[in-house]
Amino acid sequence: MPLPPADVLRSVPLFSRLPEEDLQAFATLTRERTYPKGSVIVFEDDPGDTLYLVADGQVKVVLIGEDGREVILSVLGEGTFFGEMALLDDRPRSAHVIAMEDSILLLLRRDDFQARLRQSPAVAISLLAELSGRLRLADEKIGALVLLDVNGRVAALLLRLAQDEGGDRITKKLTHHTIAQMIGSSRETVSRTMRNLVNREIIQVSRKEIVLLNRRALLDAAQRP
Repeated sequence: MPLPPADVLRSVPLFSRLPEEDLQAFATLTRERTYPKGSVIVFEDDPGDTLYLVADGQVKVVLIGEDGREVILSVLGEGTFFGEMALLDDRPRSAHVIAMEDSILLLLRRDDFQARLRQSPAVAISLLAELSGRLRLADEKIGALVLLDVNGRVAALLLRLAQDEGGDRITKKLTHHTIAQMIGSSRETVSRTMRNLVNREIIQVSRKEIVLLNRRALLDAAQRP
């Protein structure tokens, strides 16, 4: 059951530090939409004029090659958002966003956001901080793809996903195929790597979550040469 719009905004770093009056004002500007599993929420190169906040479900941000091969840039769950660049420029979307399961999103249009922004400059500071953080993360991902082997890339991804959830547990629903698309490898290689990590008691895997048991070993694997 999705949270009320104000509670969704309160869980998103971009809005979480706003005074209650400002947060409620932004909440009244949002519109709720439901997307079934597998549906395309955003197409690459489409005009962009909307910020999307994930109220319920899970989505993936992907690039799709001419041969149909997918590269997953990120997997986003409840309390996250995408499309923030559309709030600042008139450029087309830079990637596809696809629902990985039935999902409920809140939409905030650029014109409404910018009008309200003039009365809530604190959001502008939060948006700049978020963009800076995502640029740093992009640099880390590029470095991992270039410099680490598959074991290191899997370790770096697991550490990053656990950090996103604030602990040693990953509750996002990730198949080995999805992980492979996120790190530029094959499903078979990822499966072998994950089995090895389980056998060495570095991680524990269940249907509901992945638990990091030996963070030090993952950190060592994720160190660049």
